[in-house]
Amino acid sequence: MNEIISTTILLILIMDPLGNLPIFMTILKHLEEKRRRIVVIREMIIALIIMLLFLFIGEKILIILNLKTETVSISGGIILFLIAVKMIFPPEENQNNTTNHEEPFLVPLAIPLVAGPSLLATLMLLSHQYLNHMFYLVGSLLIAWCFTIITLLLSGSFLKLFGTKGVNALERLMGLILIMLSTQMFLDGIKIWFKN
Repeated sequence: MNEIISTTILLILIMDPLGNLPIFMTILKHLEEKRRRIVVIREMIIALIIMLLFLFIGEKILIILNLKTETVSISGGIILFLIAVKMIFPPEENQNNTTNHEEPFLVPLAIPLVAGPSLLATLMLLSHQYLNHMFYLVGSLLIAWCFTIITLLLSGSFLKLFGTKGVNALERLMGLILIMLSTQMFLDGIKIWFKN
């Protein structure tokens, strides 16, 4: 049960729904409210399909590459640490500005904002780490996905409630939690390496 909770929190932190709120709002601001919801749901379903695919083929990829559990854990910790640092100290320029008014499809909302390289790499690492608990992993992914889609569908309400500064502060707090989780993952990998 604890593994499901920690994995779910980890996936929510990497999906970063609160951090993606302003970007989603900017990209979809020219669409009507009803159409905006349809686009968010469509993009989230595409992202979920991609995430499930990586979750199930991730272990096979790692077997082909002949990677050990401790290597996976240490590299996973480093990846998550770098993501967390970006969350706490975000780059000043917004790389996701869209100048045209075309309706987004697949890019940039589904990939890389929700199902980004960091999340897909994490799913591969988790599928290797919890090979015999795939049911729990799928459950964790679905809970994290549901939390993300609800947050994005309520984007207008969240921005009104917290304001841009409040959303940024929450993202930094999530980054701090992610740093602690990544450090734990790194230390677990070191511990397994020393044992072997």
